[in-house]
Amino acid sequence: MRKLALSDEILESIDKPARYIGHEINAVMKDTSKVDIRFCMCFPDVYEVGMSHLGIMILYDMFNRREDTYCERVYSPWPDLDAIMREKHIPLFAVESQDPIKDFDFLGITLQYEMCYTNVLQVLDLSGIHLLASERGEDEPIVIGGGPCVYNPEPIADFFDIFYIGEGETVYYRMLDTYKSIKASGGTRQDFLRAASHIEGLYVPSLYEVEYDERGLISHFGPKDDAPAVIKRQVVTDLSDTYYPKKPIVPYIKAVQDRVTLEIQRGCIRGCRFCQAGMIYRPIRERSLEFLKQYAIDMIKSTGYEEINLSSLSSSDYTKLKELLEFLITEMGNRKVNISLPSLRIDAFALDVMGKV
Repeated sequence: MRKLALSDEILESIDKPARYIGHEINAVMKDTSKVDIRFCMCFPDVYEVGMSHLGIMILYDMFNRREDTYCERVYSPWPDLDAIMREKHIPLFAVESQDPIKDFDFLGITLQYEMCYTNVLQVLDLSGIHLLASERGEDEPIVIGGGPCVYNPEPIADFFDIFYIGEGETVYYRMLDTYKSIKASGGTRQDFLRAASHIEGLYVPSLYEVEYDERGLISHFGPKDDAPAVIKRQVVTDLSDTYYPKKPIVPYIKAVQDRVTLEIQRGCIRGCRFCQAGMIYRPIRERSLEFLKQYAIDMIKSTGYEEINLSSLSSSDYTKLKELLEFLITEMGNRKVNISLPSLRIDAFALDVMGKV
């Protein structure tokens, strides 16, 4: 039987202990002795917020399809548990195995907004991982940052070994294969970082020189040794031929987004200058109608949710929206499942479609 990292006494004294015990519906459990790579995916905010994040669910499913890799999750503990962990010297642990984060090969942290930066330091500190990447030893995880905030990585570059620039479904497998090969050959942490810097989309801050002027602005940026001068943003070209979870994890407590999330497209045709997401997720790419039909059915069957969310930056711009809604209204209506359409533009929302919803 799996042993929990927190005692019954602690669990009974804190708010929402289900945040920390794991074993949710569709969570992946593997024998850690039979994998070569252990990767912990972190959303640096409270569990209910992190469980609503689609990006982590996609990568969690993608990584765990590999037999040699076990991907687990960790979130920022609530202040009540944070205080107890510090007082009792309990290291931060993964939800699935309950093992300390410091035992993992990788800690991948998604950076969705700047307000979470202090939580990143909290996660590293509670895990017993050196805050500064330059001080980490061979027995500490490789810390990777991804998400929208890495398009301006320098303010937090000292805390990360690697930044993944772009969409995660592209070269992560190549990075894991590189790590596995170097690890098997007895290579060092630095050997891996040098090799990783030559994988498109991976930025290794320690291999670059950054200088600032008197205003605090970057005056010089350049590679050391043979690191590439330009890091190319990674983009998934075909969303219907990539990874997507058919069995998303269902938490035991209510998450912020308490529903199935079905991404119908990525990017936006509008190009509003104030919208960061509209810029960094270019170009616009749609998932095929048949892909969405099948995944909608599979995800509802595997979760039991009573609502499905058609997610995108501008759902009304999806070219097959009318056909998709007609299918879902019939299919989900029979299952008593509601349909949610976020991010709608009134100037692109046809009256016949509005009538169906």
